[in-house]
Order: sequence, then structure tokens, then C-alpha cells
Amino acid sequence: MATQELKNANGHLIGTIRDGNSGRLEIYDASGWLKGTYDPQSNQTKDSSGWVIGTGNLLTTLL
Repeated sequence: MATQELKNANGHLIGTIRDGNSGRLEIYDASGWLKGTYDPQSNQTKDSSGWVIGTGNLLTTLL
């Protein structure tokens, strides 16, 4: 998965999920600001400040 677009019910782009370093996934809002990352090795989602949000892939909750 290179880039996955996330759209609302009206078809407007609200964010994207992109492949990052070392298999990590990164989520960006519609303006291109990094909102957080998911590391499958640690199974943790972190916000853009590096704070752990929770276990598992919770990226879409950061939008």
C-alpha cells in the first residue's frame, strides 16, 4: 500500500495513509499535516508528538 486516500460520505478527501520508514504507516490530514504513526512491530499508534494513543492501528481516530 503506497497511499490510501480517506474520503467522507460526500467524496471529499479528509486524509491519507502512507507507507513510512521501517514498515510504519503515517496518517496525514487533508492539508498534509502529519497526525500520527502506526508501528506494526510494537503494535502501537502514536500521535504526531510521539505520545502513545493505544495498541493496534488506530490511525483513523486521529483525524
